[in-house]
Amino acid sequence: MRITRTVGGRRRRAAVIATTGLTATALLLAGCSSDSSDSGKSTDANGNITLTVADYGQFGYKEAGLFAQYHKLHPNITVKEDTTADEKVYYPKLLQELNSGSGLADVQGIEVGRIKEMVDTKADKFADLSKVINVDDWVSWKEKQATTSGGQVIGAGTDIGPMSLCYNTDLFKKAGLPTDRDKVAQKIAGGWSDYLALGEEYKKNAPAGTFFMDSASAMFNAVVSSNTQQYYDSSGQPIYKTSSSVKDGWKLASQAASEGLSHGLAQFDPPTWPPALRKNSVATVVCPAWMAGQISTNAGPSNKGHWDITTAPGSSSANWGGSFLGIPKSGQHVAEASALVKWLTAPAQQAAVFKAIGAFPSNKNAYTLPEVKNAKLPYFNNAPVGKIYAQEAATIPAAVLGPKDADIKDAFSTQITNMEQRHTSSSKAWNDAINNIDKTVG
Repeated sequence: MRITRTVGGRRRRAAVIATTGLTATALLLAGCSSDSSDSGKSTDANGNITLTVADYGQFGYKEAGLFAQYHKLHPNITVKEDTTADEKVYYPKLLQELNSGSGLADVQGIEVGRIKEMVDTKADKFADLSKVINVDDWVSWKEKQATTSGGQVIGAGTDIGPMSLCYNTDLFKKAGLPTDRDKVAQKIAGGWSDYLALGEEYKKNAPAGTFFMDSASAMFNAVVSSNTQQYYDSSGQPIYKTSSSVKDGWKLASQAASEGLSHGLAQFDPPTWPPALRKNSVATVVCPAWMAGQISTNAGPSNKGHWDITTAPGSSSANWGGSFLGIPKSGQHVAEASALVKWLTAPAQQAAVFKAIGAFPSNKNAYTLPEVKNAKLPYFNNAPVGKIYAQEAATIPAAVLGPKDADIKDAFSTQITNMEQRHTSSSKAWNDAINNIDKTVG
């Protein structure tokens, strides 16, 4: 699966969305490449072509059977996928290969936390997709993230991570809170302050050994990501020290840590996070689309029906996650790779990936397809996730991205975890985060 070690404050998902009548399952990361890249010639004597796709974690194409399907449509083309489990290993290798001009695949995955740096510094290394795809088919802000000031599009959007809220209905009921998803949505309609207020209500009658949320750093990332200005301003200048969204997120995270609303877990940490879900010690999890699979996998079959999903706090949602497919212009088969990328990111194929692993489409024309529109998750009381995620996607602001977004988010998340686990004061944790970011940004 595409769980990556914190890139832009998030991990890649392992989820299987089930439409009505299907069973929700989940996929776990095997950890190795799904297919090794072809070390031989990419065109044989008969004109058959091998296209290589390099990515990280889990993009879902193999799980959805898309590479095999493409081969049936184009018998002379075979697609091989080279997957790196950890994006933090994948990205430096991609930079090295772009700089040297060798070792690149025909198609390269690019994480949203890296796209601005690619646009600013490596756009000349990628083929322009502006005439290959119709950028108007994507949610309005997605393709803008991969577009240079001159109009070159260096990547076609794969998925997005519209934010929702996953909550444990059993724990809510025991704490005297509403369990109906619409009523929960009403309780947090005012925003993330309302979410913490609901946490205070939960705390009053919380079952012993349970916490309102798993991680304050996850909430911080959601708060920041629901704003247009985050870590950079529109002129490209870093504003992480003065950004109102960062300050608001930090204040709320500090409150959650100091008042014991958070379990203080590092999300996805094997020794702590999965057992907490299995033992029902967490009442809510900030929930981008791909998170549902993580919860169902780690909470286990015995907790099916004990969870539900509602809309995120406030009137504007956040985006947590998403990637792009770029085509190095130095490749041997740029035209064929462009056709593959166009096909992989078309509505039907994005819907197929959503059904297979829960990666929500960035191509908005997929939202009317049955696989998306009617999608429900049996594990989460048949929550209508296709409808919920599409509604949330429509309220995500067009965020200003910066070249070091991923590193900045990691630094803040690390220090919030220190507040939770080591009881570091808010002021010291803030200063430590700023000092680390200053060194990174330069």
